Amino acid sequence: MYSTSIDVGVVAICIYYPLSFCGVFILPKILGKGVINLKRALAIFKNILVYLVVITSVGMMLFTIITMSTVNRHDQSFFGYQMFIALSNSMKATDFEAGDLVISKRVDPATLRTGDIITFQSVDPEIYGSVITHKIREIRKDNYGNFVFVTYGTTTNTDDKTTVSVARVIGKYQFRIPGAGKFIQFLKTVPGYILCIFLPFLILIVLQGIEAVRIFRAYRKEQLEELESEREKLQQKHEETMKLMGEIKLLREELIAKKAEEDIPKEGNPVYTVSTAKEGEILKIEGDFITEGAETNK
Repeated sequence: MYSTSIDVGVVAICIYYPLSFCGVFILPKILGKGVINLKRALAIFKNILVYLVVITSVGMMLFTIITMSTVNRHDQSFFGYQMFIALSNSMKATDFEAGDLVISKRVDPATLRTGDIITFQSVDPEIYGSVITHKIREIRKDNYGNFVFVTYGTTTNTDDKTTVSVARVIGKYQFRIPGAGKFIQFLKTVPGYILCIFLPFLILIVLQGIEAVRIFRAYRKEQLEELESEREKLQQKHEETMKLMGEIKLLREELIAKKAEEDIPKEGNPVYTVSTAKEGEILKIEGDFITEGAETNK
């Protein structure tokens, strides 16, 4: 079984669990609090979608960076564990198959026994340096007295061409994640990058753009409503001012009318009239009237 080192690659496989949790547990609780209108439901759905896109995009981006920087880095491990993509079906009969993610752990080679599955670097000239995970058939000593492992693939049940020295052992097989290796390999392709990284970020940008437009429109609407409110207040004040001016005008007219009534003499009071006397005449007041008198003595 040929494999590729993917340190901390399993992180990407777990990013969908929080997404499933949100959909299965959080949303029903929100909806269960009472009847909500369609607008609120759409707002909740949109927020959840944004969170999912953000988590997916960031998770994929980090996973890609980690994966690209740890491929074939056998000196790197995650708490002693290393991950490898199975590239062949040499162990399909018993343990794992091509496309699975194989998890191995660093161990002391002295603790290995016949029947254990180990991950090691091959010294076969045809595949020199390749990472292989096979089962130990036999432990023996080489011509120099050093312990070596005879390994084989369970599918073919054929021994590998070369033995494995203690120095070439990377770790002991622990478990597998079915199909995870295929996903990792797909993520490294151009379609995988576009589908798993580019599109989520594009969707996020579009959603944020739509949200920005919505916020701008809401702000503009709020400003227009404030302006309309101010205009109505000014109009109301103007109407109140005009009404007050009308009342003042009526009051003034009433005062003028009242004063005019007071200037008119009441019945029984003397009324004096004045007329221009001709030359040589004098004015005479008689009772209520002024009459022209006799000529003056010269």
